[in-house]
Amino acid sequence: MKINDLMKQAQQMQQGLAAAQEAVKQIEVEGQAGAGLVTVRMTGALSVVRVTVDPSVLNEDREVLEDLLAAAVNDAVQRAQAASQEKMAEAAGGINLPAGFKMPF
Repeated sequence: MKINDLMKQAQQMQQGLAAAQEAVKQIEVEGQAGAGLVTVRMTGALSVVRVTVDPSVLNEDREVLEDLLAAAVNDAVQRAQAASQEKMAEAAGGINLPAGFKMPF
């Protein structure tokens, strides 16, 4: 394989990863806590889109609601990161990229 071919492949991979990063921003995931009593909808860019709280939770102590919100956000972050890694691995042709991998190089 010639160096020019290798450079073309690297450039194509970089373009594919950049496109995948844009696609990741469009992904939406949902994190839950308390068996769905609190849900958090988040984008792949880790922006919270919506928070839903079951009315029954409003009768609980404030600390319970705070704990449920924190747990739901953490669940959503983990799901968003997993979806992001999957999308980036697809773009990289199955190469497992390290967590937090950013483009461009």
